[in-house]
Amino acid sequence: MNGAGAGIPTIQVMATTEDPRAELSATDEWRRELYEAKPERRGELFSTISGIENEPLYTPDNVELEYERDLGYPGVYPFTRGVYPSMYRGKLWTMRQFAGFGTAEETNERFRYLLEHGQTGLSTAFDMPTLMGYDSDHPRSLGEVGREGVAVDSLADMETLFEGIPLGEVSTSMTINSPAAMLLAFYVCVGEQQGVPADRLRGTIQTDILKEYIAQKEWIFPPEPSMRLVIDMIEWCAKEMPLWHPVSISGYHIREAGSTAAQELAFTLADGFAYVDACVERGLDVDDFAPRLSFFFNAHLDFFEEIAKYRAARRIWARELRERYGAKNPRSWLMRFHTQTAGVSLTAQQPEVNLIRTAIEALAAVLGGTQSLHTNSFDEALALPTENAVRLALRTQQVIAHETGVASTIDPLGGSYFLEHLTSELERQAYEYFDRIAKLGGVVEAIKENFFQREIAEASFRYQSEVESAQRIVVGVNRYVLEDEPPPEILKIDAALEGKQVERVQALRERRDSAAAEAALARLKEDAAHEGRNLMPPIVEASRAYVTMGEMCDALRDVWGVWRETPVF
Repeated sequence: MNGAGAGIPTIQVMATTEDPRAELSATDEWRRELYEAKPERRGELFSTISGIENEPLYTPDNVELEYERDLGYPGVYPFTRGVYPSMYRGKLWTMRQFAGFGTAEETNERFRYLLEHGQTGLSTAFDMPTLMGYDSDHPRSLGEVGREGVAVDSLADMETLFEGIPLGEVSTSMTINSPAAMLLAFYVCVGEQQGVPADRLRGTIQTDILKEYIAQKEWIFPPEPSMRLVIDMIEWCAKEMPLWHPVSISGYHIREAGSTAAQELAFTLADGFAYVDACVERGLDVDDFAPRLSFFFNAHLDFFEEIAKYRAARRIWARELRERYGAKNPRSWLMRFHTQTAGVSLTAQQPEVNLIRTAIEALAAVLGGTQSLHTNSFDEALALPTENAVRLALRTQQVIAHETGVASTIDPLGGSYFLEHLTSELERQAYEYFDRIAKLGGVVEAIKENFFQREIAEASFRYQSEVESAQRIVVGVNRYVLEDEPPPEILKIDAALEGKQVERVQALRERRDSAAAEAALARLKEDAAHEGRNLMPPIVEASRAYVTMGEMCDALRDVWGVWRETPVF
C-alpha cells in the first residue's frame, strides 16, 4: 500500500516549464485528477449559513497560517486560543440557565430549582413591561405582565426575587438594557440588606443599548442620552463595583434578528469600540474600565463558523484595545464572553429535535472558548420552558463538560486548516464593516441611517429564501416532515399573576414614604438635565426610597424624550 491509502493513487506533480501543470499545487492536482472525477451532491448549498463559500479541502496550499501571529498560546496575546492559560482544565465555564416568568415568587422558586440541579450562575429574564420601562399597572403593560420573563417594578420585587439566595456567593446575570441602571440599583440595595457591599457583588448586566437600536428594538430614550446612561454605569461600577460587568456587549440579538456570523461579529465589536470611545471621551482611563467589559454571543448551527467567530472576536478585540486604544493592562485586551444557543434555530415542528441542535451549538461555544453558557430548552419555540426541559438543557452542558473529553485539552481544533481559514475570513469581513461604519460617522450615525438594520434585513431575506427553496435544509420543516404531530406539554402562565403583580406595585406606593420618593425623583430629574452629573447615585437613592422602575423611567422620559425609529425601507 502506498502513502496515499488503499485504492487512492499517489499524486505526483512531475511537470516541466512547458507543462501547464507547473503552476498547479498538489491540492490543485488532487482536485482536478481525483475530486472532480466524482459529481458533488446537487440542490443543497455547501456555503456556511452566513454565505461563506467553502472549498472542498483546505491545505497549506490554500491557507496562509503563521503560528505565532495567528494562534499563539492560551492566555497570551492575541488570545486566539483562549483568554486564560489553563482554560477549562483550570475551571469549567459558568453554567447559566435563563429564568424568569410570572412574579418574583415564581422565578425565585425556579432559581432555587436550578441551583439544586447544579447550575453555577443565575441568569434573569424580565418581562416586556420591565424591558420597556413600564410598571405592571401601566396601561401598556396589560396582558404582558410576567409573560416573557419576571415582572420587577421596584426594590420590593428584587428583594423577593433573591430571597434566600446569598448574593455574596452567586454570580448573577440580568438581561435588561434601557432600564438597566434601575435594575442594577435594586440589586445593589438587596446586597446591602444581606450585608454584601457593592464591591463584593459579582455578575453582569446587559446594558447594551446600541444593539437595541440595531436589532432588538427595546429602547426608551434617544441614542445620545441612552449612551450617557451606559457610560454613567460603567464609570460608577469602575469605582463602586470592581467585580461587576456593567455592560455585556451583545451580538446575540443581532444574530437572532437574522444577521450573518460576520455581521454579528463586526456589529458587536463596533458597538464595543463605541462604548470605549465614549468612556475615553468622558475622561476615563481605558485600563480603569476595559477589564470589566464583557460580551454576549450567539451559538448558531454552523459548527465551524461559530467556533471561528469566537476566535476572531478575541483576536480583533485584543489588537484594537492594545494598538488603537493604548491599553497597557493585559486584562484590558481580554475578550470574555457569555454564549447562548440560538433561539432562532429552534423549531416548533418536532421540538425534541431541538435537543440535538442545542447540544451541537453548545459544543461549538465550548470549543470556541466561552466563559459562560446558556443552553436553550427544547420547548422554547412554543412557550417558556418547563422544569423538565430546563433540566435537560442544563444536563446538556454537564454531559459536554464531564463526558465528552472536549474540556480536557485547550483549543483542540486550533491549527485546523479549515477553522483557521474561517477565522481569518470572518476577521477580514469584520474589518470591511468597520471601515463602512467609520465612513458613516460611527455607530450612532449609522443607526440613524438604518445601515445596520438594512444589512441584517438583507441577510435574513437571503437565508429565508434558501430555506423556502429547500437549498438550506431545516430538519422537520422543509425535509423529514411529520404529519399530525402530538402537541408537547408546555408551561402556561397563570393569568391571575398579572392582577397579583398590579396589586403588589400599587400597595407599595401606598405604604412607602411618599415625601422621600418624591424628593428622590426630583433629584433624578434635576441631575438628568445636567450633562456632567452621574445618574447612578440618584438612581440608587430613589431605589432605596422604593421609587418604582417605571416612575424613574418616566422622569427621564420627561427630560430626554423618547426615540422613534424611521422605517428601514
